[in-house]
Amino acid sequence: QVQLVESGGGLVQAGGSLRLSCAASGRTSSSFAMGWFRQAPGKEREFVASVNWSGLATYYADSVKGRFTISRDNAKNTVYLQMNSLKPEDTAVYYCVAPAGPGISPSAWGQGTQVTVSS
Repeated sequence: QVQLVESGGGLVQAGGSLRLSCAASGRTSSSFAMGWFRQAPGKEREFVASVNWSGLATYYADSVKGRFTISRDNAKNTVYLQMNSLKPEDTAVYYCVAPAGPGISPSAWGQGTQVTVSS
């Protein structure tokens, strides 16, 4: 079992940036793909981004391509989500998940961190 703890959320103005971090612990957390989902008020959870175990393969939702960057540091068992050019529609609770990737249903979820973008 892997445990995931997110940090780095907060309130930012439109056009600003935030970096989310996800600390993973437990069983061989560096050996599988990890990612981020988000859930906005009144909406379903949606995939945001994922990165494979080596960090060399990344996937993004169309809505965040070119603005968000996912990365990982296996030595620190941490995954990051750098969010630039934030928009009010990015407001959501962001969840770190594992495993992650196109067509993959995550089995482990963090508790979530709130990101609020004001206009």
